[in-house]
Amino acid sequence: MNDQLILKIAEAMQKSQKTVVLSGAGMSTESGVPDFRSKDGLWFNMKPQDVATVEAFEQQYDTFHSFYQQRIHDLKQIEPHIGHKTIAKWQQFNLVDLVATQNVDGLHEMAGSDPVARLHGSIRTFHCADCQKAVTEEDFLTKQCPECGYGRVRPDITLFGEILPQRDWETALHEIKQADLVIVIGTSLEVYPVAELPSLTSGKTVYINKEAPPLASAFDIVLEGKAGEILQAIDRAL
Repeated sequence: MNDQLILKIAEAMQKSQKTVVLSGAGMSTESGVPDFRSKDGLWFNMKPQDVATVEAFEQQYDTFHSFYQQRIHDLKQIEPHIGHKTIAKWQQFNLVDLVATQNVDGLHEMAGSDPVARLHGSIRTFHCADCQKAVTEEDFLTKQCPECGYGRVRPDITLFGEILPQRDWETALHEIKQADLVIVIGTSLEVYPVAELPSLTSGKTVYINKEAPPLASAFDIVLEGKAGEILQAIDRAL
């Protein structure tokens, strides 16, 4: 770990009037949540078009339902790690103004982060695709909408082919454009439109990930390593 870069990030946070954290799947892997594209990821043995598209929901509902039922079950064993808790602490001390996340697992919120812009929705809340009423996890698991009686129930996640939640997207867009510092953690920045967000700030940019792809060269500071360890080191420097 580069102590000099850690100090630079801490100094940038102390000087910043508005700081935004943008997180992706790599933020949650340290809690035991699989990512998507690694050899252990969700898409290694499963095609996203089979379970994560509008077509999959409409045409292969049983497969869609089974996949997300398992994900919901697996998340019950998962807790936020020290990195999530560190970011939540920074928000409480007004060092971070917003967490914008591609993750649907709710770990930032469980750690105490607020506000959180859920750019790809949440797997912890549900609605009926037919009558649009909010329903419970139990309703999803039983495939039964208690409101209309016939509608297919789904998590409040953004599927491929759907528009991002507009309020969350607009919040993230506004805050990042106004930010003095944007800290990107654990995302390959391959999924648009979220991938374009870091380029929209005129402030400093930091990229933290287990491995840095070529595009990371566009950032002011790049640190490779585990998010939890790096965030703890920054916290100590603060």
